[in-house]
Amino acid sequence: MKETSGAALFPERELAAFKGRRNMVEVSSESWRPQLFRQTNTPLSLLLAAVRRFFDIQAGSAWRDLRSVLPALRGTVLDVGCGAQPFRSLISPDAIYLGIDTDAAKAHFGYEMPNTTYFSGDIWPVAAASANVVLCTETLEHVLETRRFLAEAARCLAPDGTLLLTVPFAARWHFIPYDYWRFTPSSLNHLLTAAGFHGIRVYARGNACTVACYKLMTLLLLLLMPQTASKISRLLLRLAGLVFLPLFVLLAVVANLSLHGRGGDDCLGYTVLAVRSSQA
Repeated sequence: MKETSGAALFPERELAAFKGRRNMVEVSSESWRPQLFRQTNTPLSLLLAAVRRFFDIQAGSAWRDLRSVLPALRGTVLDVGCGAQPFRSLISPDAIYLGIDTDAAKAHFGYEMPNTTYFSGDIWPVAAASANVVLCTETLEHVLETRRFLAEAARCLAPDGTLLLTVPFAARWHFIPYDYWRFTPSSLNHLLTAAGFHGIRVYARGNACTVACYKLMTLLLLLLMPQTASKISRLLLRLAGLVFLPLFVLLAVVANLSLHGRGGDDCLGYTVLAVRSSQA
């Protein structure tokens, strides 16, 4: 039998299994971009944010968890990768809030907020052991050097300080190409232990029912909130979406109810709490 090198198999697009399929490495943007969060500093913006969280199950599940933790925290709360600072309203007035984000936040994710310190590189503009809490919500998946990032969290936290983060699991690839990872409880435990954290708790947000509802709602959003260039096609898609609007609302109700369960192996994401070791 004549031997062939692996290179001889290329281009694989000539093979039936690959015909018509894209090389995803070449994709530079998504066909449907997530809606940006807005600053919540007025009664109307707070109301609109609450409505969004009911239908945006990813954001709503994170809010549900953080709402039970953030109000009780005191000292300096450092919100890393803060974006539009959607959880700032949950933090006690007795705490000191500091929001920081990468200087690429506007170019990569569309966020540019007042009262945010923007920085470049891997070193955060925060003094060592100066924060009592590091808050990091739906950010770690966008960080290429996760070990360096968690080392900075440990550096900035005071001994026995708290790291509180959320990460997605079932979420679609988003903010392409700046979405790098999906984490499991095993990987989170490994990374955090190596960074000098202990007392690590990882809680699933939702279960298989939540994920199924979330995926169907995402499919319907392509009709209800189309992002095509043509005005006519957007109108036609919205009209088609109206037919499924009752189903969309029903799915949101079921998904929100499912969040009261124990959490499962298949989930929307994880909420993580860890304590900085005094030896870190």
